[in-house]
Amino acid sequence: MAKTLAQDHSTRRPGDRWRAVYATDPAATRGRLLPEPSSPTRSDFQRDRDRIIHSTAFRRLKHKTQVFVHHEGDHYRTRLTHTLEVSQIARALARALGLDEDLSEALALSHDLGHTCFGHTGEDALDACMATYGGFDHNAQTLRIVTRLERRYAEFDGLNLSWETLEGLVKHNGPLLEESGAPTPRYRRTGIAAAILEYNALNDLELARYAGPEAQAAALADDIAYDSHDLDDGLRAGLFELGELRTVPFLRDLLDEIDQRHPGLEASRKIHELARRVITRFVEDLIVESEGRLERLQPQCVEDIRAASGPVIAFSERIAEADSQIKAFLFARMYRNPEVVEVRAKASAIVADLFSAFVADPSRMPAEWCAGLDGADEGRRARRIADYIAGMTDTYAVREHGKFHPTTPNLHWHAADRGLPLAEP
Repeated sequence: MAKTLAQDHSTRRPGDRWRAVYATDPAATRGRLLPEPSSPTRSDFQRDRDRIIHSTAFRRLKHKTQVFVHHEGDHYRTRLTHTLEVSQIARALARALGLDEDLSEALALSHDLGHTCFGHTGEDALDACMATYGGFDHNAQTLRIVTRLERRYAEFDGLNLSWETLEGLVKHNGPLLEESGAPTPRYRRTGIAAAILEYNALNDLELARYAGPEAQAAALADDIAYDSHDLDDGLRAGLFELGELRTVPFLRDLLDEIDQRHPGLEASRKIHELARRVITRFVEDLIVESEGRLERLQPQCVEDIRAASGPVIAFSERIAEADSQIKAFLFARMYRNPEVVEVRAKASAIVADLFSAFVADPSRMPAEWCAGLDGADEGRRARRIADYIAGMTDTYAVREHGKFHPTTPNLHWHAADRGLPLAEP
């Protein structure tokens, strides 16, 4: 295995396509919950990717908050542009490591489908509304969307994605269960979402094992994209200055490098140079660290990676620390900015008001959403309402709120050209 990797390095050119023995092979997929004829022109993972792109939930990402409300500026990221950036990074990682690019792309494109309007602010508000009914979790909501809520096909609800794609969506952050069957530390306080447990009873996703390498790569691509574009958006929004980033040693070194190579560079170009260097350093580090872990593990197939005692696709300790420091800076200076907190409260109120209005009168929802709720118990009605609100875009939520309340909180800043950060990742 080690010799093979070394040979690959000596013979491959950057960007070459190759498949490692530990990659997830679409020809060996565990299939779909509802069997379908194979496609003569596409692998199962390519079909998954295409179904995700054509889904209603994917299109809605265009008008869902990433960090800045989309209407506050044309150049800030939305949930959709974030997703596309994650997809690009995930594909680059997959190609460098010999993984299945189509599966990595499918996972990157679908990882945020379950996010609500107003980003994590909306999720927190909806989770509070659903506290007595099992809570709300965007990862579990993604699973609900691709297995139940999308209604495009004559033969089934959802998208009927392959087992490997569903496994990656649910376990991209690691196992959910210990070997004993108890929740992992991440889920001990809240428990595992009912939607995941219910689906797992139908189609075992092996919750106590790691996901395949493509899911691990897509998860870290998400972190890389967050760090880079939140620094970019925060700087362009004027929430902090370039000089303030020097408190983070990793960013200080990058800024010194830019100043040495391009003295006197204008601020807008310097911001871009910083963002692209963050991506490059993180990607290159992840490739080297992951290759080292693969050399030590010597996996002969994807099942060896699923059975490993820890993640195989990972950052080095140095870059993992840089990632933590960047996130800590952004948390303090961007996501917890006093003005941001004020606007988050307004967005939370919109979500809470909508939930209360629909609980009081479910018929206020469109006919297809309130159908079949007569005689349903409180929990089922609440979950249906949560599904409806979670699917709303920012603009639709504001418009719906105006139908039921005489005043709707104003989410525009007095300095609207600066952008509106609403939530932390």
